[in-house]
Amino acid sequence: MSAPGQIASVGRHAAGECLPRHRHARGYVALVLGGGYDEAGDQGRLSASAGTVVVHGDWTAHRDHFGARGAQVLNLPLPAGLLPGMGHIADPDAAVRLAERDPYAAAAYVREQFRAVDTRRDDWPDLLADALTLDPGLALTPWAGRMTLDPASVSRGFARAYGVSPKRFRLEVRTRRALAALPAWRGSLADLAAEQGFADQAHLARSVVALTGMPPVRFRAKSVQAAPLARR
Repeated sequence: MSAPGQIASVGRHAAGECLPRHRHARGYVALVLGGGYDEAGDQGRLSASAGTVVVHGDWTAHRDHFGARGAQVLNLPLPAGLLPGMGHIADPDAAVRLAERDPYAAAAYVREQFRAVDTRRDDWPDLLADALTLDPGLALTPWAGRMTLDPASVSRGFARAYGVSPKRFRLEVRTRRALAALPAWRGSLADLAAEQGFADQAHLARSVVALTGMPPVRFRAKSVQAAPLARR
């Protein structure tokens, strides 16, 4: 198999191992070959076991806790047409055999065999993560009130579950949405900032740099950057 960091790799994790929250610049597919783990990240908290496929998008972050048997995970490039989410394939070994020759063929095989499942948790931190993903403008205090929770305990409990505060989680949702819009965005960055709920263009720029290490202009298509803005 390819070494870690190349286009295909097998990660082997010890029993009880914990990986703190970390981010991946490029989307990828994680196929569990054996053992299992719990993941808490931008897609909620989920439990993965042999045959589970977790599809991650660009710039997503998560933390992982491996079970009593540890885990072996095949990481593959993200194939076109496979959206972020969780699913299952019946024959992980077939993907391994393909990956030894051609990681892209293995990724295509996973896409063809992928059957969506949902084993996300539904405790209140997970309900809050879903709510913030659907509506990054969600106000936490009214939400906590509707759930009969203390707002201060909501922030602490969410951070324990996800490794990040609700405020930061919400900001990263907005930033990923802005990044997804940037390649085709033909307006000004100030307009994009307003559409995505940022205070101003500078706030958007700081958030993009914090998430990716690069300014927003790096994510705009060259044809868009070169095109003059329409007169208003």
